[in-house]
Amino acid sequence: MATSVREAPKEAAAVVGLISGSQYVNHAYLVLFPPILATLSTEFGVSLSLLGLAIGVQGATNTLFQLPFGWLADARDRTIAFALSSVSGALGVLVVAVAPDFFTLVLGQALIGVGVGGHHPAHYPLLSDATPDGLRGRAFSVYGVGGALGFATPPVLFTLFIGAGLTWRHAVGTVGGVGLCYALAATGALRLAIGKEVTAPNVGDAEAAENVEGEPLRDRAVAALRALANSPGIMGLTLLALLTSTASWGVNTYAVVFLDRAYGVTPDTANLALTGMFVVGAVAIILGGDLTDRIAPGPVMVAAFAAVTGFVALLASGLVPAIIAIAALLGVGAARSLAGPARDGLTDELSAADTVGTNFAVVSVGVMLGGAIAPPMFGYMVETSGPSVAFGAIAGVALAGTVVTVWLATIVAE
Repeated sequence: MATSVREAPKEAAAVVGLISGSQYVNHAYLVLFPPILATLSTEFGVSLSLLGLAIGVQGATNTLFQLPFGWLADARDRTIAFALSSVSGALGVLVVAVAPDFFTLVLGQALIGVGVGGHHPAHYPLLSDATPDGLRGRAFSVYGVGGALGFATPPVLFTLFIGAGLTWRHAVGTVGGVGLCYALAATGALRLAIGKEVTAPNVGDAEAAENVEGEPLRDRAVAALRALANSPGIMGLTLLALLTSTASWGVNTYAVVFLDRAYGVTPDTANLALTGMFVVGAVAIILGGDLTDRIAPGPVMVAAFAAVTGFVALLASGLVPAIIAIAALLGVGAARSLAGPARDGLTDELSAADTVGTNFAVVSVGVMLGGAIAPPMFGYMVETSGPSVAFGAIAGVALAGTVVTVWLATIVAE
């Protein structure tokens, strides 16, 4: 369990606020494409499958940079990890905003992935050390609200900008500009206003720190991999993150297309439904944090992922009216958000004080790998087999995630 000997309750609110704001902008970066897939397809002359591949590139670079940022946060400097990831992501968004061709669009997505790849490894150790144990689930839920609201922003923003006679480029550029300003301001606040007892890495006593400094990087990497191999809980959480992220990104990316093609919902209404899914999720995260602290992570996760499976299966059936389909989409947002603080709390519980960043990075590898796999895979299914088949496959992945959750809850309870 990650129990730090350092406590900074006076700084907890400031750290949770700063990090939740960063989570907000990073999650906004992740869903810039889904609301405007049809527009991008027309403007750049590419298919949904290729646009899904571009989103997958973001997920791939995101995955690759999780562990390097985790090591930087755990062994070197959390503020530097935070700054590098935050600035890189914002610059990637600005590249997307001015992209003259599809290749540049993909490059921007790759740079966004590099930046977003560092936000979890930098964020979670800061949250963990700044927040007392009994309030950590609630802190993770506030952090999750920031992420859910970030997901909810782009669909509304695109609607507002286009309604005002502007273009998707203006909306994306605004997101990138705000994100860059926030990155610089938050980095300054962490450096100047938050004490070293929170921002400095947990490397143990002086002798241990000296040993870490003198140990070759290759040996440290091998030791870290061995530690992970001996931690079935962390590896199980990573597998769970992969499955649930694949299902979630399938829904996030193609919900608008699915509602349009399968249920005849207009794109504007479908975008509002997508925003509603994330807003409902933001509210559910608060409840999830409270339940995690009051009950236990395992039961909360099992119930939540089982509900996700049911709601996606109902959507895929095509047997309900459009209004019920929209309600089911909102249900997906609520159910999966309930599990977020529980998974975060369980990861923190299974981590030693000096491995919080690395372990969250490993679990985030599963999250981001799902983000790399889902858009091209389900995009191909939408184009070749239809949206109902694609959402049926998403329900199957969600069911597999539920089974893994039951297994994980069992081994943690032992």
